[in-house]
Amino acid sequence: MNILVTGAKGFVGKNLCLALNQIKNGNDKVHESLLGMIDEIFEYDKDNDFSDLEKFCKDADFVFNLAGVNRPKNEKEFMDGNFGFASTLLNTLKKYNNTAPVMLSSSTQAELTGRFKNSEYGKSKLAGEELFFEYSRETNTKVFVYRFPNLFGKWCKPNYNSAVATFCNNIANNLPIQVNDRNTELELLYIDDLVEEMINVLSDVNKYDTSKVLYVNKTYKRTLGEIVDKLYEFNSQSKTLDMPLIPIDSFEEKLYATYLSYLPKERVKVPLHMNIDDRGSFTELMRTFEHGQFSVNVSKPGIEKGNHFHNTKWEYFIVVSGHALIRERRIGLDENGNKYPIIEFEVSSDNIEAVHMLPGYTHSILNLSKTEDLVTIMWISERFHKEKPDTFYEKV
Repeated sequence: MNILVTGAKGFVGKNLCLALNQIKNGNDKVHESLLGMIDEIFEYDKDNDFSDLEKFCKDADFVFNLAGVNRPKNEKEFMDGNFGFASTLLNTLKKYNNTAPVMLSSSTQAELTGRFKNSEYGKSKLAGEELFFEYSRETNTKVFVYRFPNLFGKWCKPNYNSAVATFCNNIANNLPIQVNDRNTELELLYIDDLVEEMINVLSDVNKYDTSKVLYVNKTYKRTLGEIVDKLYEFNSQSKTLDMPLIPIDSFEEKLYATYLSYLPKERVKVPLHMNIDDRGSFTELMRTFEHGQFSVNVSKPGIEKGNHFHNTKWEYFIVVSGHALIRERRIGLDENGNKYPIIEFEVSSDNIEAVHMLPGYTHSILNLSKTEDLVTIMWISERFHKEKPDTFYEKV
């Protein structure tokens, strides 16, 4: 199958072509059933010659028409760029009697309702939709007319036509933003969810009703105020180490991924505060609100650390470099009035294991090496609270 993507260098086009090439090259394990399905991906954009479009339209087996105008110098360019190119594309397909299925990217502004009632952009998109449906009736070709809401994701151009892209870019680069009305609500579609929908169309063209406008169901509604507040929370993470609650496949996860894609080089690397003394160092890596915090501990040769217990919180110690002895002892006395026995675990990076630091057990970790540092990743079940540290000294 040969696939033509118009507007290939635009936001959606770049993400779609990336995904199609991963499928073609066998790198996409999710869509392995499509391996061998794609022969060529024809990428067409405004810097191509028209002769390229002629060749692509002759040989294409499926067409994604993503080309369009969003921010023209004058409103007449909306109709020329959106309706006009659509006409050129369809006429070229007809020239070669090519009835390959075609997907059109339209916009919810084509509904011409609410604040977009008189949108020239919406009018041009609606005209393009009607053109495609007429083409379908005339040639008996399957067309998939999709109306997209506000799109967001990596590679979306800031200060152009996406508020989310602008906010992400400016906040990531510590630039000012302007929010005219925090209560304005946006319907948002993440780029990967859109690309997944397009791949589904490609893989099963008979599953969709091509007689009506189509929508991607997986969208999110958020106000501008909610989006901005969340982005400022993300922006503070490198300083506070507090990782916000980000459920899998949530809007927050997708917004964070988008925000990260706009980080400048100097903010990609995050300096961490190392607490250094003559025993080694201790560095907090990350704190979470629901899943504890992570740290890395470095102990110099022969050094023992710890000798404290927690009543409620617990830890995992994972030695990733070196050779250590972990010792734990239950607090208090047994029924005979004696201290409880010490339990010991000799661990090393040769066989990485996680050892529980049990609640109510004082514990320590000793570097057994005489020459090498001991490096231990430590996870504790809750973030450290100065007002309630739940940490009490007692030698094992």
